[in-house]
Amino acid sequence: MKRILVTASGGAPAINFTRSLKDSGDKFYLIGCDCDEYSVMRSETDEKYLVPSANESSYIPAIKKLIKLRDIEFVHAQPDIEVGVISEYRDELGAKTFLPSRESVRTLRNKYESFKVWKKSGIKVPENILINSQGDLQKAYGRFGDKIWIREISGAAGKGSLASPSFALAREWIDSRKGWGRFVAAERLTKQTTTWMALYKDGKLVVAQGRKRINWLFPDRTQSGVTGITGVGITISDSLVDDIAQKSIFAIDGKPNGIFSVDMTYDEDGIPNPTEINIGKFFTTHYFFSKAGLNLPYIYIKLAFDEPIPEFIKEINPLKEGLLWIRGMDIEPILTNIEEINRIKKLSKEIYDTDS
Repeated sequence: MKRILVTASGGAPAINFTRSLKDSGDKFYLIGCDCDEYSVMRSETDEKYLVPSANESSYIPAIKKLIKLRDIEFVHAQPDIEVGVISEYRDELGAKTFLPSRESVRTLRNKYESFKVWKKSGIKVPENILINSQGDLQKAYGRFGDKIWIREISGAAGKGSLASPSFALAREWIDSRKGWGRFVAAERLTKQTTTWMALYKDGKLVVAQGRKRINWLFPDRTQSGVTGITGVGITISDSLVDDIAQKSIFAIDGKPNGIFSVDMTYDEDGIPNPTEINIGKFFTTHYFFSKAGLNLPYIYIKLAFDEPIPEFIKEINPLKEGLLWIRGMDIEPILTNIEEINRIKKLSKEIYDTDS
């Protein structure tokens, strides 16, 4: 029975990873760790431990000690910051990882650096301006006007983003976060977004699935409307998305390995523009795919141990189009499909249109 360490094990992404492995039919012994004493209590792993935060010097020594004392064979880091730290120290851990190259992780954790690579490669992306000073911010407003998007160069869940703010708000926002040199400004695209999540092994695509986001949960809680919490997602199969996602990955890494989740936003011409790649980790709602029949965490572990993997109908978008994953706060997600939604809408219309 493989002994696997899951970091940030009380967070939603790690819980979905844990549930996926438990649903696989294989037996795993899962050991969870988290830096928060309350979050760790949500872990659904067989054991749970507290560790320092990943930005502390004591983090890696604690992880190494846990690996040694609990005979851990494999480490899966879920949050972006932990992926970055684990990636750098992967050879010292005493357990397996299944990560892209260090250089790819470094580049893709920096949205501005990845933008530069994509632009140089001829991939359509919104122009980005690094904001080192108030002068750079003025230049960005001169370039983008009120169609401006402000965001931090690292972090997930729309961290630090502002949509079409006033110049004064943007200046105060960056200043209050001591963020000069850590923010970029870009042209604001449409609200339509999609994600293409893939597993690679030694440069070869193993399997990938596209998903559009229909809406965010709690969009009124942030100025930008982006919370990083998908409310409703839907499976898609779009050759344009498939093509741009793969080009975006290979522009960064000529021999991709592990997990690559390409986030894209559509421009006014209907072209999906890559905005970031979540590297070395699954997006939060990957349990959607597991429940629908594509258990990516299980495949990921099998690949990491060079074991045979399940067969797919096809390697790109094997899931049926139109499957829906509907989420809410403090309720279990619902897996359904667009046909059922349309059936209920039709039935409701018939009722209300009937004379009584």
